[in-house]
Amino acid sequence: MSRSRIHVPIHLRWGDLDAFNHVNNATMLKLLEEARVRVFWSPVAGEDAPDTAVLETGLDAGELTLIAHQEIEYLAPVPYRREPLDVQMWFSKLGGSSVEVCYEVFSPTSDEAQKLYARASSSVVLVDAQSFRPIRLSDRMRAAWQPYLGEAVEFRRH
Repeated sequence: MSRSRIHVPIHLRWGDLDAFNHVNNATMLKLLEEARVRVFWSPVAGEDAPDTAVLETGLDAGELTLIAHQEIEYLAPVPYRREPLDVQMWFSKLGGSSVEVCYEVFSPTSDEAQKLYARASSSVVLVDAQSFRPIRLSDRMRAAWQPYLGEAVEFRRH
């Protein structure tokens, strides 16, 4: 399988730090959510987005994404930096109505040797916006996400 990745720069905010002066564990999930939104949601006029951003947004969108499962492994504390983190994403499985999203969160690309802070995975289910029942991934979604199909995240404790 390919190991192509989508690189999503995510800026930290000062408020993302906790009393121990590093990014709080709950905040890390929000950073992953922000990266996921940028990778999945279609851009509005004038915005740049990766070629994977094929889901329509807004109140009248016919489909929604729901998180069915998430797992994260913290490898090092994330300090505050002005440069954005390098969140690298790919897909490990395209199911009937779900997709397994994989992440690795690195220090900024400006670092000579990037540091891996965390790895994670999310099971995302596509559902009908009205009934919340699962719906099948479209051919357009599969075509956009297939080039980024790779191996699942390997967690140290499994």
